[in-house]
Amino acid sequence: MVVNREQRVGVFVDVQNLYYSAKNLYNAKANFAQVLKEAVQGRRLVRAIAYAIRADIKEEKNFHDALEKIGYEVKLKDLQTFAGGAKKGDWDIGIAMDMIELAHKLDTLVLVSGDGDFVDLVQHLRRAMGCRIEVMAFGPSSSGKLREESDEFIDMDRNKHKFLIKY
Repeated sequence: MVVNREQRVGVFVDVQNLYYSAKNLYNAKANFAQVLKEAVQGRRLVRAIAYAIRADIKEEKNFHDALEKIGYEVKLKDLQTFAGGAKKGDWDIGIAMDMIELAHKLDTLVLVSGDGDFVDLVQHLRRAMGCRIEVMAFGPSSSGKLREESDEFIDMDRNKHKFLIKY
């Protein structure tokens, strides 16, 4: 890919998606600093937002603070627990709203998630808003349709040594 250094870039990270992909596929942690560096590629970073779920785990405050030190704005949402004991926590709508609201200020939007629920969002941002959409994810845990709909798919599995930190 030829990089235009003047491109205004926004990076939108689905923390849970990346965290669990790294853990389940490789028994490792995702290197969020390297993810941001690779997403920006020397272009003009306008916003980098990491969307995480607050689960009241002792280490999560340190993790969220570390994300902020790297350069992410961290948005948190509480884990929901339903009557039957089921738990749910996702940022799909929040990520979509932020990407749509910020699209007019950006040339390229980088979605760091392999979640196929974002296919319609990617299509809308490309077609209706004229934005370049790049998707970064670990290939084995990413939606084929999401990869197809992006202008560029960065398969972190190809350089996993850069994007993983072993436990």
